[in-house]
Amino acid sequence: MSVTVDGDKSRSVPVRVRRILNGPRPEAVPALVGTACTFIGLIDIAAGVFPRFRASRMHAVAEVLPGTLSPLSAALSLSVGVLLLLLAHGLKRNKRRAWRAAVVLLPLGAAAQFAWRHSLTGVLLSLALLVPLLRHRDQFAALPDPRSRWRALANFILMGAGSLALGLVVVSAHPRRIIGSPGITDRLEHVMYGLVGVEGPVGYTGNADWTVGYSLGALGMLTALTTVYLAFRPEHPAARLTEDDETRLRALLARHGGRDSLGHFALRRDKGVVFSPSGKAAVCYRVVSGVMLASGDPIGDVEAWPGAIERFMDEAKAHSWTPAVMGCSETGGEVWTRETGLDALELGDEAVVDVKDFSLSGRAMRNVRQMVKRIERNGYETRVRRVRDLSEGELERVRRAAADWRGTDTERGFSMALGRIGDPADGDAVIATAHKKDGAARSASDRAAVGDGWADDTSAYGDLKAIIHFVPWGLDGMSLELMRRDRSADPGMNELLIVAALQESPRLGIERVSLNFAMFRAALARGEKIGAGPVLRIWRGLLVFLSRWFQIESLYKFNAKFQPRWEPRFVVYRKSRDLPRIGFAAMQAEGFVNLALPRPFTRRPAPARRPCAHLPTPAAAAEHEVRAA
Repeated sequence: MSVTVDGDKSRSVPVRVRRILNGPRPEAVPALVGTACTFIGLIDIAAGVFPRFRASRMHAVAEVLPGTLSPLSAALSLSVGVLLLLLAHGLKRNKRRAWRAAVVLLPLGAAAQFAWRHSLTGVLLSLALLVPLLRHRDQFAALPDPRSRWRALANFILMGAGSLALGLVVVSAHPRRIIGSPGITDRLEHVMYGLVGVEGPVGYTGNADWTVGYSLGALGMLTALTTVYLAFRPEHPAARLTEDDETRLRALLARHGGRDSLGHFALRRDKGVVFSPSGKAAVCYRVVSGVMLASGDPIGDVEAWPGAIERFMDEAKAHSWTPAVMGCSETGGEVWTRETGLDALELGDEAVVDVKDFSLSGRAMRNVRQMVKRIERNGYETRVRRVRDLSEGELERVRRAAADWRGTDTERGFSMALGRIGDPADGDAVIATAHKKDGAARSASDRAAVGDGWADDTSAYGDLKAIIHFVPWGLDGMSLELMRRDRSADPGMNELLIVAALQESPRLGIERVSLNFAMFRAALARGEKIGAGPVLRIWRGLLVFLSRWFQIESLYKFNAKFQPRWEPRFVVYRKSRDLPRIGFAAMQAEGFVNLALPRPFTRRPAPARRPCAHLPTPAAAAEHEVRAA
């Protein structure tokens, strides 16, 4: 195929030739330049480390490639190679500061090559790579990522470890010139001394002493300079929900909160938010490992969703973040894909129970019915109340119990977790609690003796054994947010409380209840049926295997006990190759992968030993024993 220019009198130019002459597509330039920097950086590191490599034909290529400021200086070649590797990632992500560094580095490399080697080829190659950078500078406009001072500490640890490993290679790269036979301990000591510019115990013949010394010194200086730069540069803290943002979001939820069961979870205070130009819609998000992760549908009027989505995509583009949405509804997925050109993939199903259709009668509910009856016979009772109806003492007991029974150091949850209990602004939330009687009612004097834990009119319900927390879903619904139970309690506490909440829902004006989200439910359900194909069976088998760690199958089976209707939920993504990165970011956000660092320069006090939350305090118990005596 060819294209004719200036009519039939002009010559035909093949399309492939025109594409080559026009150069790469503008949006492809960052990836190409970043890849080139990675390749050149590896060559420069190899040229600075291995003497045979520098003497080979490959070194002739390395000398004329951009970035090698001095082919005679192994130390400079090594340090520039490391810098280019660090720079490549920023270039691929369209970072403006990485572009500035490359624009400065390439002319310096060209000047150094002309000064040291009088190599016109090296100058031309440096300028050739510089041309697309300058021509397509508008492609490198991404702003910095959120960061803190801990990035400097992380850089010092990682760069220090990398410098130590690379230093061992440098020390061992001249086996014929090493004096004696130093062991690994001597070589490691030589590297550690060399990183701070001090001569180590390993000796060399010829000029290898200078090469190794300068190379180790360059690695140590590079580690120090990058750490100092990261420590003293301005901070860009991650976006957080402000009081004004929360007020505006609550106003939107008051009008449109019944549309999405995940709407109230947008009020997590560790999320950022972007509003539509009209202010009638918003998208809440969190940035995790370079992924701008939204959850659920946009908040507010559906007609204003496109404006909020556009702001979300603009923010992602401005910082070169990977946009993604976890757990949006089918309607939300259609709007996201239509407005942005992104793709959607079914992630799983949300279990929704219609209160008017729920009943414990029937064969399908026999197991749940028998479990609930058995627990009730063992002396357990339940209470279901709005948060605003609980006293502060009761709320404190619930909070302490939830913390004691969590089971992990990290608070898990993002898409369907609020991260707090009993906030005054969440007065419409519902708390269901299970208690076990001790066999006898306490007298008024006993309740006063035990203290505030029993003075809140909870003595008739015995010890607190399990908690379930629901957040509002519009005016007539609620969504399950948290389930915690005492490990010493009888099995079935969660089933007991969900049944109690469903039975008490009419009194609270609740018509629908959203339970847990079941990932890949359709594959699990279809894979166990007769006639399922081999591919589906293999996929189900993999999910069952992964359920040992991620509770995939167990959540599905738990939700299925209550005979819910299943509402599909989707993940929205840009490209298929982004899915692993999005999945890892989602696991971090949900708390399954914890890469967070502790607060800087803050000494955490040792946790005080305290009794479990549902028990009275030791002082109150002692006073009670005295009174009883």
